[in-house]
Amino acid sequence: MKPNPLPLNLYVVDDDEAVRRSLGLLLLSRGHAVQAFASGEAFLAGVDPQRPGCAILDLRLGDISGLQVFETLRAQQSPLVVVFLSGHGDIAMAVEAVQQGAFGWLEKPCNDERLLASVAQALQKASAIAAEQQARQAAQALWSKLTPREMQVARLVAEGKPNKRIALDLAPLELRTVETHRAHVFAKLGLSNSHELERFLREHAL
Repeated sequence: MKPNPLPLNLYVVDDDEAVRRSLGLLLLSRGHAVQAFASGEAFLAGVDPQRPGCAILDLRLGDISGLQVFETLRAQQSPLVVVFLSGHGDIAMAVEAVQQGAFGWLEKPCNDERLLASVAQALQKASAIAAEQQARQAAQALWSKLTPREMQVARLVAEGKPNKRIALDLAPLELRTVETHRAHVFAKLGLSNSHELERFLREHAL
């Protein structure tokens, strides 16, 4: 059974109150729950950067710049998807930010439909990131159920080694004990064979 997806956070970060209000009302009118911040510092202090979601981030803020906020998120390996808002003179900066990993940029003033389309695409990406995050957490929870010895056996099984070879590699370990550990590994992880186990470890970086 797949876990229910977590609700995605949507943030607007702009030091212009009129922009925050208009964007907030527009997004709320389309059913999005929005949290607005007047500064980059307030945003970084007020959100969980490890929760997937989307941030609409002004490039020029009153305190630290939007690029500095983005760099901080990158340093924290945040899964937040960032869409920059830029004035006409900031297009080069916005393009550079996209090259560094931002999802996209929108030039002020932005057409409502274009903004909504960009937000929808960004949230779609955020949803995929959230699903991957949940799958990884679920895999880690299953993996943690194994004993240290079962983990050792699991890695060798995933390499395609037969039970006799594993018993020698982990000596002193009896063949029957290896067979028992192997059975426990497949049962606890809900897997059927060594190919599935290899893929499980690789996909979830375990």
